[in-house]
Amino acid sequence: MSVTLDNLAALRSSGVQKGITSVCSAHPSVIRAALRHGRDAEATVLIEATCNQVNHHGGYTGMTPERFAKRVYRIAKEENCPQNLVVLGGDHLGPNPWRDQPVNLAMQEAKKMIAAYVAAGFQKIHLDTSMGCAGEPIALDDETTALRAVQLAKVAERTAREQAQFMPFYTIGTEVPPPGGADHKLCELTPATPIAVRKTIEIHRQFFEQAGLADAFAKVIGLVIQPGVEFGNHNVIRYDRAKAKGLAHILTPADGLVFEAHSTDYQGVSSLSELVQDGFAILKVGPELTFILRETFYALDLIASDLLPGYQNRALKQQMGLLMEEAPEHWNGHYSGNVEAQKFLRHYSLSDRIRYYWTHPKAVRAIKNLTTALDGKLVPLPLFWQHMPAAAEFADRPLNVEDVVIWRVTECLKSYHRACNPAREK
Repeated sequence: MSVTLDNLAALRSSGVQKGITSVCSAHPSVIRAALRHGRDAEATVLIEATCNQVNHHGGYTGMTPERFAKRVYRIAKEENCPQNLVVLGGDHLGPNPWRDQPVNLAMQEAKKMIAAYVAAGFQKIHLDTSMGCAGEPIALDDETTALRAVQLAKVAERTAREQAQFMPFYTIGTEVPPPGGADHKLCELTPATPIAVRKTIEIHRQFFEQAGLADAFAKVIGLVIQPGVEFGNHNVIRYDRAKAKGLAHILTPADGLVFEAHSTDYQGVSSLSELVQDGFAILKVGPELTFILRETFYALDLIASDLLPGYQNRALKQQMGLLMEEAPEHWNGHYSGNVEAQKFLRHYSLSDRIRYYWTHPKAVRAIKNLTTALDGKLVPLPLFWQHMPAAAEFADRPLNVEDVVIWRVTECLKSYHRACNPAREK
C-alpha cells in the first residue's frame, strides 16, 4: 500500500510502520533530486517551503507560494514525475518571520501568508503559532498557541473554499524547534512528555470545535513534538529512543495522528528508522541536503583547481566567502566566536546558512563558471578518490556537474526512503 498523508495514521494503527520524508528546501537541484527519486521509487514526494524561504512578500528566495509551486511542477514535468505523487507543504506558517512586531501585526501577516499558500494549492499546512511576538515569552502556552492556530485555520479553510482548492491537511504543535536548527552547541535535549502531548492534542481539539472547525481538526494529521533530536552549528543530538519510550504509545487510533519530527538532519538511517518505528512518520530534512549540495560543489571546486590550469584556485569557495562578507545579514546573528571561527562556520556550519546565498547572482555566476569549466572533462579516478571518493563512478568519462550534484543529494534521500519504507526498498 502506498504511503500518503491521509493514510499515515491508519497504516500505523494497522501495524504498518511507514513514513514520509518532508524535503524542506527551495534549491532547484534539491527539488530535482527529490522528484527524480520519487519518480523512480514510485513514492510520495513531499516538498515543503518554509515561512522564511517563501511567503507573500517573496521570502529570502524572492518566491511567493504561487511561484514556488510553479517551479516544483515545472521540474516535475521535466523529470517525468507524475503530478499525483507531488505534495506541496508549508512549514512554520505563522507569525515567525514577523515575531519582532506586535502580535496583531504579526498575525495579520501570517494570515496573508496562509491565504497565499492555500490559494497556490499547497496541501499540507503547518500551523506554527508557538513562538512569541514582541513583548511576549519566546515559547507560548498551549492555549495561546491553539487560539492563534484556529485563527489561521479559519483563513486556510475559507481560502480553500473560495479558490476551489484542495482542502488542506494540517500539522500542529507547541514544541516546535527553531526553523533551520539551533545556533549554539547542543549538549542534551529532553523529549516531550506524554502528559504534555495529550494536553496539546486535547486543547487544540477543544479550541477548534468551539470555533466551529471540527471538520478542520479532523484534517489535522500530524503533531510536531520534540523527540530529542536537533542539530546546531557544530554538532548533532541523535535520537535516543530509551528517553522517548513513553511517546511511542501515546497516540490512539481515534486520534488519527502521527508525530512529525523536525530537525532530523544528520541522524543517519538507524536513528531515522527508530523514529519511524516509534510513531514519527513525517521526517523533515532541509539543511543536511543543502550542506551536501555545498559539500559537492566545494569538492568539484577542488577538482577543477587541481585539474584545470586556467581555473582560479578554489574560485567558488572564494566567491562565496566574499559574498557572505558583503551581505552578512543571513549569518551574523547566528555565528559566534572570533574572526576565524566565524569564517569557518560561514562555509561549514551544520546549520548551513550559506544556503541563503546560492540564488544570489554572484553565486549563480560562480556555479556557472564551475559547471562550464568541468562539464565534458574527463576527471581521473585518483582525483575523485582525493576529493570525493564516493563519486568515483563519475571518473574517466565526460563529466556532467549537475548529474554529480543530483546523485549526491539523492544518496541522502535514499537513506530517508529506507527508514520510511522498511518493508519495501526501491
